[in-house]
Amino acid sequence: MKKVSRGSIAVNTVLIILSIFWIFPAVFAIIGIFKKKQEYNLGNFWDLPKGINLAENLKGIASAFGMVKGMVNSFLYASVSAGAAVLIAILAAYAISHLKIKRPMFWFLFIYSGTIFPFQIYLIPVYKGLTATKLYDTQLGMILFYTAICVPFCMFVLRNYFLGISKEICESAKMDGCNSLQILGHIFVPMSTAPLAVIFLTQFNWVWNELMFGLTFTKSREIRPVMAAISLMDKANVPVILMACVVASIPTLLLFFLLNKHFEAGYAYQSK
Repeated sequence: MKKVSRGSIAVNTVLIILSIFWIFPAVFAIIGIFKKKQEYNLGNFWDLPKGINLAENLKGIASAFGMVKGMVNSFLYASVSAGAAVLIAILAAYAISHLKIKRPMFWFLFIYSGTIFPFQIYLIPVYKGLTATKLYDTQLGMILFYTAICVPFCMFVLRNYFLGISKEICESAKMDGCNSLQILGHIFVPMSTAPLAVIFLTQFNWVWNELMFGLTFTKSREIRPVMAAISLMDKANVPVILMACVVASIPTLLLFFLLNKHFEAGYAYQSK
């Protein structure tokens, strides 16, 4: 029988404790969505629900302040912005890592600097820029902003991954008559299925759950993202808010399970 080291036991114990703290908010939300408004406000924090009130809380979501429209907007912002950011990052990372351009490290640091500063410093200049260009409180303005802010991280991940791809493969492809775009499309992209799926998922998840910019750069129900819509719901009706949070988390969970096969396909491609 294989012996388990004390180090492994300690690590697993720490991971279990961290998992419990991580799962705690989800358990609290699941318990709360079954309660009524009065039951939640007058009862104890951990009291089990006396009945199942899912239908009533779901009706509260349907009549909430732009909840449904917010989910549609967030899906548009997250999918388009994450997809555009990944596409731009592919081109930038490929140029910096494998093309002969002047000062590649300068361009890498210039693009990556977008993630160095706290996001709060972007509020005033971006707000003024959106207002001056009449893109404030518009879907196009939100998509452009989210795309720009997602590019640096995507480029950072892909650039580091592309550096691990042998240049001998590129030289062989050039000898066979492939140009730079063909090498990118037929070699780099197929070999990068897993990291591409990861960065798309992380950026989609970030845009979907983002609140600060959604509140600042929108003011109408037709443009507001889902997290901003949830933050403006009736604070006295906590079960409905918890239900809204659970419903709002479903698209990101579905996307994770859909992209899971691409993670496996990417690793299988690399092992050939």
